[in-house]
Amino acid sequence: MGMTMTQKILAAHAGLDTVAPGQLIQAKLDIVLGNDITTPVAINEFNKVGFSQVFDKDKIAIVLDHFVPNKDIKAAEQSKQCREFACQHCVSHFYDVGKMGIEHALLPEQGIVTAGDCIIGADSHTCTYGALGAFSTGVGSTDMAAGMATGTAWFKVPAAIRFHLTGKLPANCSGKDVILSIIGRIGVDGALYKSMEFVGEGVASLSMDDRLCICNMAIEAGAKNGIFPVDSVTLDYLEGRSERPSVVYTADEDAEYEQTIEIDLSQIVPTVACPHLPENTRPAAELGHIKIDQVVIGSCTNGRMEDMETAYRILKGKSVAPGVRCIIIPATMAIYRECVERGYVTAFIDAGAVVSTPTCGPCLGGYMGILAEGERCVATTNRNFVGRMGHVKSEVYLASPATAAASALTGYITAPKEV
Repeated sequence: MGMTMTQKILAAHAGLDTVAPGQLIQAKLDIVLGNDITTPVAINEFNKVGFSQVFDKDKIAIVLDHFVPNKDIKAAEQSKQCREFACQHCVSHFYDVGKMGIEHALLPEQGIVTAGDCIIGADSHTCTYGALGAFSTGVGSTDMAAGMATGTAWFKVPAAIRFHLTGKLPANCSGKDVILSIIGRIGVDGALYKSMEFVGEGVASLSMDDRLCICNMAIEAGAKNGIFPVDSVTLDYLEGRSERPSVVYTADEDAEYEQTIEIDLSQIVPTVACPHLPENTRPAAELGHIKIDQVVIGSCTNGRMEDMETAYRILKGKSVAPGVRCIIIPATMAIYRECVERGYVTAFIDAGAVVSTPTCGPCLGGYMGILAEGERCVATTNRNFVGRMGHVKSEVYLASPATAAASALTGYITAPKEV
């Protein structure tokens, strides 16, 4: 029996000719990732076991992004512990204030991850890198500690679901609408411990930013990972960026999938996930009666350059509705700088929005946009669980940057026109 893309990558990294769903393997790692919240826990475990050195200083990435610049003493202590560990072990890929960004936007941008990689990260949205044709998945901090020391991790080989994409997205839709539509269709456990593998002629019409967004939210369907084939879009993105050669894997023609789900991209509409689960989706056009208090455009899901461009086209020359707080967060310092150079930041400020240094801040209810009781937010983030962005009686509506920006102008959930 043939293998899927994911299974081929895992087999190669385990030194095996073939693997099968459910098989337990030990695989070599290309990158081990942690952030300012999860790395301190991993460091404590690393030290507790008695490890004295990391397996490869060039294959560990530590990104301070959740509470950076530090919001309080606890955050400052966590960051300090990360800095000291990175210095002690000469970690090459350490990103602090002034150089950091939101980890899952930063690693692809900097070429730290590439096609064919096997990657673990102590953050659930590590599945983002499947957009580049890599196997990447989130793990706990103990697994991160073991990975930093040994350069290996244990996996159960996942079965796969094939998502066959056809057509092309309408002008007012993006990858966020695609993944929200899929999660609304299959549910938050619809791909539990499965590999979500995206194929079909529709893939070519999706930008790299669309693909990164889609894979980022694979975990919200319960998936072990999401992955796209490596095509010209991927190779163009990786050229001159990847710090090591890419390896391209393709699924066998007789690869086994548990099911195939057909997705016609031309039928996607601006979609919103209502509280309190990403599966609770409805067309944005049906929600115009819902008044909002805040809009957040950013995060590891939708803080990339295309997202900033979309927000700019909608907000330029207009004004955020009275009573709405609009917070825009470029995902990396490079994106932030480009927004400045293009005049986007001025346009955002003129529209009545605020622009933040890169941070995960409001996504996890950390800072930079906490909700009070009864408040509602349209956010381009990835989760809308109870209390996710603040008070347990607040509400988060997940949407694309276009829907979020359009809603900021009206003060109500609003489907965008062509963008």
